[in-house]
Amino acid sequence: MTSSSDAGSLKRGVAFLKLLATGGARGCPLSELAEKSGVPHPSAHRILKQLIAERLVVHDAQTHRYRLGPLAFELGLAGSMLHDIRDLCEPAMAALSRETEDTAYLVVRSGFEAVCLHRLEGDFPIRTLVLQVGSRRPLGVGAGGLAVLAAIAPEEREAIIERVAPALPAFGKLTDAGLRLACEETARAGVAVIQNRVSLGVTAVGAHFCDSMGQAMGAVSVAALTQRMTAARVRRIAQQVRAAAAQIEQRIRTRKR
Repeated sequence: MTSSSDAGSLKRGVAFLKLLATGGARGCPLSELAEKSGVPHPSAHRILKQLIAERLVVHDAQTHRYRLGPLAFELGLAGSMLHDIRDLCEPAMAALSRETEDTAYLVVRSGFEAVCLHRLEGDFPIRTLVLQVGSRRPLGVGAGGLAVLAAIAPEEREAIIERVAPALPAFGKLTDAGLRLACEETARAGVAVIQNRVSLGVTAVGAHFCDSMGQAMGAVSVAALTQRMTAARVRRIAQQVRAAAAQIEQRIRTRKR
């Protein structure tokens, strides 16, 4: 019983850390953490106290919000030495942001979610900063996450869609049926195109890249003001993100060897 209870507490603690990762510097209130995780307030408060004791979470007494603590940062630095691919993606992303003058994003798959690892802003005066580094979304919501989801084998993809379905309406009233259709369109086109869905007035184009085993692991995308994204420009950027993804795949294979 103790082992089972400990495992449950660990799972809930990890869920809180993921939620706090999306809260950024502002953090999240207890009520939001409890609601989104489905954990009763007393249990949520107890788990948060344990995370605070381990320096994984900090509590702001003035705002009554919780944020990721210093140990989370320290563990992230240690893990980045093993898993960070930003150095491999930087040249391709820099070229994307320079050539398009818009913001380039890097997302990677983390279970049923897409995590933003990096972004590079272009020179266009109006920036489209739709993703914060470290933020998480269900796979399939943004252009990068949709590109990854569409490249996953159908059986696994369906399991992911069923898992994330309850969270989809919060993103432009997206449905599981709509996400399936978007995956089919993305697979046919070879790129994901999202227009005014997650952020009004923003269009994004993304392409996935695979790891050394041929599994879709992440994506690069470009987001810009919809008024700038004519059909011709979308086609041009689609070619650019596909080329960037291919370059990243090549660098991943080279490093693996």
